[in-house]
Amino acid sequence: MNHSSLLENTIAFVKKELANAEGGHDWFHIERVYKNSLLISKTEDVDNLVISLGALLHDIADSKFHHGDETIGPKKAQDFLRSENVAEEVIAHVIKIIENISFKGGNKKQDFHSNELEVVQDADRLDAIGAMGIARCFNYGGFKNRKLYDPEIKPNLNMSPEVYKASNSPTINHFYEKLLLLKDKMNTQTGKQIAQERHEYMEGFLEQFYGEWEGKL
Repeated sequence: MNHSSLLENTIAFVKKELANAEGGHDWFHIERVYKNSLLISKTEDVDNLVISLGALLHDIADSKFHHGDETIGPKKAQDFLRSENVAEEVIAHVIKIIENISFKGGNKKQDFHSNELEVVQDADRLDAIGAMGIARCFNYGGFKNRKLYDPEIKPNLNMSPEVYKASNSPTINHFYEKLLLLKDKMNTQTGKQIAQERHEYMEGFLEQFYGEWEGKL
């Protein structure tokens, strides 16, 4: 099977699997990460098939929506890719990307490294910051029925992956626990440049938010 047909089949598979997904982790999120991955890959030495499959399948079964089970996504992706007769070395690389892409609270040591993972990880993180990141953050907070903000509940910057996964803190806290940390965790030069602008946008949003919260703006 040629790469074009494989990617068409992968897109159809992902759209079907995520048909009823939460708005911040739906097909449109995947599409943005896919496009960002291809943009970043232009200046990187990478395998574009691995990049494309990794981006398209990276959230095929996000553990947040499967009781914290991190094995379902890789298994679904592996089964699909084998059904498409994809080479085993490509499948293995894509699975490693899916297993290692997540933030997991910032205190999780990443054991696997590749140029392809760095590109897809940057693309995924870019979608978590800036205007899109703000929209997704509050959409997920609403989905989980979290408070917008509570001045009495301070952000926790030293969470283990387990505590991070179980956290139910207000949505604004997530900016400090994840979103504002991503700029300095970007891997590629292109990712860093885009992240800087999106980071500054979030800082401006928070300044406006607190001003309105206090009735000063």
